[in-house]
Amino acid sequence: MTRKICLFLAVLCMSRTYAQQIHYTVTFPNIQHHEARIFMTVTGIPAGKATFRMSRSSPGRYATHEFGKNVYDVEALDGEGNAITVNRIDGDVWEVPKQKGTVQLNYTLYAAYPDGTYSGIDQSSIHLNMPSAFMWIKGFDKAPITVLFNTTALDKRWTIATQLKPTVNPTEFSAPGLQYFMDCPTKIGLLNWKEWHIKNPNGNNYTFKLALEADAPDTLVSSFAARVKRITQEAQAVFGEVPAYDYGGYTFIASINPYVEGDGMEHRNSTMISIPYEFNGGNNLLGVFSHEFFHCWNVERIRPKTLEPFNFEKSNMSNELWCAEGFTQYYGELILCRAGLKPIEGALVSMAGLINTKENTMGAKRFSPADVSRHAVFVDAGVAVDRTNYPNMYSSYYPYGGAIALALDLTLRTKYKLTLDDYMTGLWKRFGKPEIAYTVQGLEDVLAEVTSDKTFAADFFSRYVNGHESFNYTPLLEKAGLTLKKQYAGKAWLGNVQYAENTTIISSNTIIGTPLYNAGLDVEDAITQLDGKLVARAADINEVLSSHKPGDAISIQYKHRKETKTATITLGENPAYSLTTYEQAGLTLTNEMKEFRNNWLGTKVK
Repeated sequence: MTRKICLFLAVLCMSRTYAQQIHYTVTFPNIQHHEARIFMTVTGIPAGKATFRMSRSSPGRYATHEFGKNVYDVEALDGEGNAITVNRIDGDVWEVPKQKGTVQLNYTLYAAYPDGTYSGIDQSSIHLNMPSAFMWIKGFDKAPITVLFNTTALDKRWTIATQLKPTVNPTEFSAPGLQYFMDCPTKIGLLNWKEWHIKNPNGNNYTFKLALEADAPDTLVSSFAARVKRITQEAQAVFGEVPAYDYGGYTFIASINPYVEGDGMEHRNSTMISIPYEFNGGNNLLGVFSHEFFHCWNVERIRPKTLEPFNFEKSNMSNELWCAEGFTQYYGELILCRAGLKPIEGALVSMAGLINTKENTMGAKRFSPADVSRHAVFVDAGVAVDRTNYPNMYSSYYPYGGAIALALDLTLRTKYKLTLDDYMTGLWKRFGKPEIAYTVQGLEDVLAEVTSDKTFAADFFSRYVNGHESFNYTPLLEKAGLTLKKQYAGKAWLGNVQYAENTTIISSNTIIGTPLYNAGLDVEDAITQLDGKLVARAADINEVLSSHKPGDAISIQYKHRKETKTATITLGENPAYSLTTYEQAGLTLTNEMKEFRNNWLGTKVK
């Protein structure tokens, strides 16, 4: 009797799950004015109220975004097409109080900000990021989804780029559920398509596509695609394989033209890239491709447990963005260098930027990378109208994490004859390939396994991940014949501040420990005299400083609101570092250094 009841309940559950389906039809009756009309039909809704909503966050973004503000003219119909009541119960939530199992919710979407998070609808192209465009119904996360883009009134030459699963209808696609659907950006327009293939060691072959919205001749697009292919090959070499993409391939959806907003956003089997420039095919455009592609391992599959499952109703706080984003930042530049797409001089400028973030910004001096990762809920394209003290308590987890990756890579090479590639491969095998979400402790455990040194791993994480100690980069870099030095040694300095145009009004926070901060000056104060000399512009301040050296104590007069104040300020030395090769510095590059550098920065593609 018990087995029969269990079987009956299982069949009932399966039939209900199967009956729950979601279908969208997207039309563009007012495309000239950036509007779409979207028809959402849901079947298999249990008796009672049905709650629909717009998202407040988007995959790859960690702060909240109010997508509901661009949705209006909402109406609800039953399965027979009769109007039923729908109430807006919150800014981004609509409720149908009574329904009979099927609801068609129709609404107008306004979209005029095409980037990696928001959407853009224009008579020249359509750019959709799903959380900013599609309502969803609560409780239907596992329901299968189909979406039909009605393109009959659009340019017949337009094509559709998406990682959604194709159906027999070339303008209709499917997704297994809400999480996957929301991770599937879609571009419709006059796209330049290029394709290549990469084979894994197990013989599986994957198709890569570049869908490029740009005004460019085919020869230039082909040349650019060949360099993007080179990036994919170098990234594969880090892990030894590309992921087993869900539908056999990966798509670079890219808009490089003046009509988009700058952004790049990773997704499971694609990336949405928008660069607001006229396309010239230059290598300077490739950084975002390298970064976002590396994410198909690091964050899409080697994924923090704090982001599982992604919550579309709120911000998503994570402890591990220093790894997910920061290590990706490091590899984005490293892969370009290995692929021969960025000269070593450019790579060194990027590395010096990482080091300066770690060693010379207050956020990194005062807080751990785990701490600043948690702050992403406020800074990741988040909007604030009030002034913050970020310069003194936050450093971006991108370069901060990249600086940790740089130090760990060089340490592994020096101490263990291993590389950061070995560590990333270890993470891939433990967490990414089996798709098991990780924690900070899990990251430490893999470092212990790769090095066979639990003490080292525990010490590294204690000091540099859960703590914020400085690294001694100099001896590590010397192994590769690189020299780290003060960029402005011996020059007098007030602090890293900005001034309002053609004035001496301080327009940014003064930084803890700098001469201006120690003398009591802060944002919106206006420097009027320095060392007894009148100053009216930033150039005047620099002229006075040129006659002094670090350690000199001079007078400063400034206006705080309407009050004139005077103080004594002790000049400092700008702590910024620069990084150069031994050759540039006139030092001898040994064969050992040359080999170390080549093993680090040279190609890994065989």
